[in-house]
Amino acid sequence: MKTFLAEVVENILSRDKNISDITFIVPGKRAGVFLKRELQNRMTRTVFAPRIYSVEEFVQELSGLTLVSNIQLIFEFYAVYRNITPEEQREDFYNFSKWAQVMLQDFNEIDRYLIPPEAIFSHLSSVKELDHWYLSDQKTPLQEQYIAFWKTLEHYYTALRDELLGKQCSYQGLIYREAIENIEHYLDQNHQKHIFIGFNALNNAEAAILQDFLASGAEVFWDTDKAFMEDPEHDAGLFMRQYKTRWKHYEKHPFHTISDHFSNAKDIDITGIPGKTGQAMYVHTILSKLKNEGKLENTAVVLGNEELLNPMLNAIPEELEGINITGGFPLAFSPVASWFHAFFQTLESEKHGTWHYQNVINLITHPVSKPLLTLHGNDLAEKFVRHIQDNNMVFITQEHLKEAFTGLTAASADDNTPLTGLLFFSKNGITAGDVIRKCIALTMHMKDIYARQDNPVFLEYLYRFYEIFNQIDLFDEKYRALSVHALTGIYRELLLQQTVDFQGEPLEGLQVMGVLESRNLDYETVILTSVNEGDLPSGKSGNSFIPFDIKIAYGLPTYKEKDAIYAYHFYRLLQRAKKVYLLYNSDSGSFDGGEKSRFIQQLTTFPQEKHRIREQMAVPDATPLPPTATPVTKTPSLMEAIRIIAEKGFSPTSLSNYIRNPMDFYKQAILKISDEYEVEETIAANTLGTIIHDTLEDLYKPLTGQVLTAVHLEDMKKRASGIIAVKFGEVYKGGDFSRGKNLLSYEVAKQYLRNFLQAEEKRIEEGNTIKIIEIESNLKVKLDVPGISHPVFLKGKVDRVETINGTLCFIDYKTGKVEPSDVEITAWEDLISDYKYSKAFQLLCYSYMLIQSSSYRLPVEAAIISFKNLRKGFMKFAKKEGPRSERDYAITPETFEHFTGQLYDLIGEICDPSVPFAEKEII
Repeated sequence: MKTFLAEVVENILSRDKNISDITFIVPGKRAGVFLKRELQNRMTRTVFAPRIYSVEEFVQELSGLTLVSNIQLIFEFYAVYRNITPEEQREDFYNFSKWAQVMLQDFNEIDRYLIPPEAIFSHLSSVKELDHWYLSDQKTPLQEQYIAFWKTLEHYYTALRDELLGKQCSYQGLIYREAIENIEHYLDQNHQKHIFIGFNALNNAEAAILQDFLASGAEVFWDTDKAFMEDPEHDAGLFMRQYKTRWKHYEKHPFHTISDHFSNAKDIDITGIPGKTGQAMYVHTILSKLKNEGKLENTAVVLGNEELLNPMLNAIPEELEGINITGGFPLAFSPVASWFHAFFQTLESEKHGTWHYQNVINLITHPVSKPLLTLHGNDLAEKFVRHIQDNNMVFITQEHLKEAFTGLTAASADDNTPLTGLLFFSKNGITAGDVIRKCIALTMHMKDIYARQDNPVFLEYLYRFYEIFNQIDLFDEKYRALSVHALTGIYRELLLQQTVDFQGEPLEGLQVMGVLESRNLDYETVILTSVNEGDLPSGKSGNSFIPFDIKIAYGLPTYKEKDAIYAYHFYRLLQRAKKVYLLYNSDSGSFDGGEKSRFIQQLTTFPQEKHRIREQMAVPDATPLPPTATPVTKTPSLMEAIRIIAEKGFSPTSLSNYIRNPMDFYKQAILKISDEYEVEETIAANTLGTIIHDTLEDLYKPLTGQVLTAVHLEDMKKRASGIIAVKFGEVYKGGDFSRGKNLLSYEVAKQYLRNFLQAEEKRIEEGNTIKIIEIESNLKVKLDVPGISHPVFLKGKVDRVETINGTLCFIDYKTGKVEPSDVEITAWEDLISDYKYSKAFQLLCYSYMLIQSSSYRLPVEAAIISFKNLRKGFMKFAKKEGPRSERDYAITPETFEHFTGQLYDLIGEICDPSVPFAEKEII
């Protein structure tokens, strides 16, 4: 395959062997590297290399100005803004930067397209005044200020232009405008031949430059195709059709080069793949296949969306060698970037010298923090996190941090500052410069630590951050415009512009690049990803203060021209390729997925005769997981663990867990795996239940052995709120229940108790005699389970024992909702087979333990009080012969005979080595 650059070099050398006196101008630096290679490969004698410029470098040469960075530009703009704007109307840098970025983009476009600034700004201010309040006789100060802002834009533009030109620097658009003014002088001083190669969409300044140079004998080589030029509706040829018909030069000279490669034979595979990562993995499959077939030479992976770079790096087959990645790895994706993100989040969350626990945990548990917060081999961060969780600390103070990290200092800081002083500090009375210097000190401290670990990649990341913070420090010293709040925005702006370059050979092996880097380059095999609407083309995105109709009137580019630029890049990639893979995100649930690009639709709707197009959908080859977990065989060591548990005592709750799912019992009771303990910002249901239980214990414990009276209940009502507050403080450690959801939970707890005490009053008013026998009694009884040689115990804690009108009743409190049907059974087997009856099973467990460990005599009753269902009153355990038969509430020896049979069967199964722990399907 002969590439475009090879064709151009061949054409030039056929006419002019002395290339040393030629100046080449190409769209980008990458094209210049490949052009130099083509010249080198085709030269038969030693010559001086010609000068090769990217268009931006050449225009700077013409203008004599230096390009300023975006960050410096916005600081310069802010200095101009402060000089022009009355003090009472000035915004701080943070608010200014939000709209100034858009304004600078508009200034840039106005200059690149050589629009008279006074005309367009006058037009713009008039349109804004017409749009708003132009019929108002009297305008409010806000309206006046709004209109004045638009009238001031020209002053901002003029002042900024004069300020920059006075410093011999500028933004790109103004450089183009100044370059136009210097063309005649440049041509008088430079008599070398100039050749422009591979341009497409030119702004007005570039078009004027090229036409002036053409008039002085320069040449332009266009890279287009007959298929695009002869079709008046094809966007890929939009700009070059205009140049061919409108430029005076082409009235007498040929327009070259128009090739005829696109209509040649091509294999085009169009594949829809769900998700960005899915596309990366599919590229892995393609590359492995090409490698095995020996067809990987002259292959390029072009990223339609450069966010795919990170997964793509991980998807490239390890056996591939000689890979070149253009653009570099975004520094924003590095671990140091996420660490500083956590650092700034912690800084922004600081209020009155305290930090929210989650921000603190995010920072100190970040992988980058581990070497920083380790002292003599002890991970102080892990210890402090456990301290936060154990004490339910929602807000962390400086004192907590100093105590937790005593002994850690930042040796790189000037005054050997404690490390916590660099990581955690109050925003009050601190300047942006102070924060920057702390960031620099932290970076140097990390450098000292990570230098000992021989991690050159990490040290490269740190060096780039050191550069960023020093650059911000330089701007802050010069302009004195930053607040602490604005600092984070500037930091993120700078971070997004930084990349860490990859080491590779740009002229050999697999090439991975973005769409713009592919300009002027040709490959036999092209793999193009993210060919979706919104990526290729990018759509109607783009911020501007200039309305669409004004852009049209003044010839500024709109989304229509941007779509044509994407069309050119897309079709140019396909122009000389022989094998093309077009991948798009087929996931309709993602923001940028589902809809394939219009370019794919054009290829399939209007196919070339020699194109073989195949469309397909690809899905991950995922092996289905087994429906249930693998059963756990009871090994001798596992049986020993079960024996220890049995001797300590099975609780009714743990046995209920086994009934619900044996695997849950295995994980919780044997492996001791519990849900991760976290700080409760809002009171959890189990915490609320503990508080209510403890409060009732304090209220009823003094009444043990006494008959409950209305006087007792009245006294309880008075004391309940105070006891609840104390219990909240004890159980909900460090939590604030004076506001928000916690206050609601606090009020719910009080309401639960009020409702319960009212229900108690009603029982007494109905003439019932209630005597409190026991409160919160700990029980443990031995069980003689047939077939088990080792001791087995049943243990638990009964909430309340009382007599009501002489009948003994055992009571269990539940803060959750329980229905009467949950404690009424028709078949004894249901107790250990159906988790619905777990509450009935627990009541019988408590009743059995109480009877076995005391002098209580049968028959007795057992009931549940559900605080979420108090209207149902005492829900007693009952046995029924059928669904509609009468309930028998009495717990008798016969009841225990049936119950113990089920209990022994359940425990026997747990202790049976032949019955594995298996996942139980929950319906």
